[in-house]
Amino acid sequence: MKQFKYTELEAILKKKIDANSFTPTGKLPSVRELCKLQGLSKATVLHSLHRLESQGLIYAKPKSGYFVTQIKPPKRVLPKQIKTSSTPRNVSVPAILKDIMTRSAAFDILPSAGAQEDATHLTVLNRHLNKAFRSSQSQKAFYYNSSDGDLRLKHAIINHYGGLNQKPDELCITNGCQHSLFISLMATCSPGDTVAVESPTFYGVLQILEQLNLKIIEVACDPEHGVSIDDLTKKIAKWPIKACVVSPNYSTPTGACMPHRAREELLKLAVKSDFCIIEDDIYGDLAFPPFVSESLKSLDTQGQVILCSSFSKSLSRDLRIGWVFGGKWHDKITQLKLVTQLSSCGSIQQGLATFIEDGHYRRYLNKHVYAIKQQQAELINFLQTHWPEDIRFTQANGGISMWVELDESIDTQKSYNEILQQGIVMTPGSLFSASGQYKNFLRLSYIHPLTKAREVAIKKLFSTLLVKK
Repeated sequence: MKQFKYTELEAILKKKIDANSFTPTGKLPSVRELCKLQGLSKATVLHSLHRLESQGLIYAKPKSGYFVTQIKPPKRVLPKQIKTSSTPRNVSVPAILKDIMTRSAAFDILPSAGAQEDATHLTVLNRHLNKAFRSSQSQKAFYYNSSDGDLRLKHAIINHYGGLNQKPDELCITNGCQHSLFISLMATCSPGDTVAVESPTFYGVLQILEQLNLKIIEVACDPEHGVSIDDLTKKIAKWPIKACVVSPNYSTPTGACMPHRAREELLKLAVKSDFCIIEDDIYGDLAFPPFVSESLKSLDTQGQVILCSSFSKSLSRDLRIGWVFGGKWHDKITQLKLVTQLSSCGSIQQGLATFIEDGHYRRYLNKHVYAIKQQQAELINFLQTHWPEDIRFTQANGGISMWVELDESIDTQKSYNEILQQGIVMTPGSLFSASGQYKNFLRLSYIHPLTKAREVAIKKLFSTLLVKK
């Protein structure tokens, strides 16, 4: 039986996708190019592409074309897993971190380049927020909202998670994920207690531990699969801990994602050894299709996990709305929320609730994660083209971070000011540890498009660092 022309093209493209022919960026030839190469009409080519898109094999990026949904990453050498200190220690965060944050450069080596992302979703979000502000009764202006958060927003967040078996009265709205982590550690620990963290870990956690006068014990992490349960088991046998802070889904800086079995083992260990797991799930919504992420909290049946997250990495940093599912410690956490913030803005919560309820947040995420995935592919291609033998780096299946390892002779923290003089803000690896490790590492992010200006900045960055070998 003779095939239609659109099915013939569909079969050709499927074969190329299976053969990984569109690496490294995953971009298919343009519609015009396909018409010319195959001698087909535009309607026929689009019909083939739409059929592939409906099968989840490709996706359309506005004004950019069609891209393969899942690219098989090339085999390469990952950054090393570093052996961590075997004893607890106090935390002292380097002053460089404050300088980076002051320059608004936490995830951008060139903040002067500005953001160039599609902001259509913010227009829709602002419409919902403005409507909520307008509908608020003026007599409420001199009254505080419920300290633990707006009930409608709580329902919206729980529904968004899907498989999370939690009720609204088990959720507390906060002033962002950092605030959630802060009050969670306050609720579970006292000054002088020891907390286990991934190594490398998020420097925001180190700041909190320093402020609360808590000791830290660092647990070795695989660059792809996250925290080592074996290393954690050995360390807590000798040094009992009150809490363990982990990011199971696409942690910063490595982008590691914990396998399901490791999550189950961590939960069993927490119950057996009676410590709290504080889950930082701020990147949970940023899984690249076809991958999906589940929260560690969704496996928790005994209230042993405190789940912290916010909209700052997935939607907007300006919202300052986060949340905590507090488990056994919920009552204490809500009391600490009252002490540290009183209440969160009611109108912002209500506007966010309707934005989520109407499906705008989910539709935005579906588009946003594809864009981030493409930006990651472009950055990887750029690094592999220019420095294939000089650096090692991770390639996560979600999130926004890449962990880069350089030659052991290089000290990225010592090079910070020299790099800064060129207008480039680097995030040295030493910021992600309390023990002075990862001196020859740095974190890169693909949250922003790889513009020509950022390409130039990255070339300057590595040309300056690699000359020190």
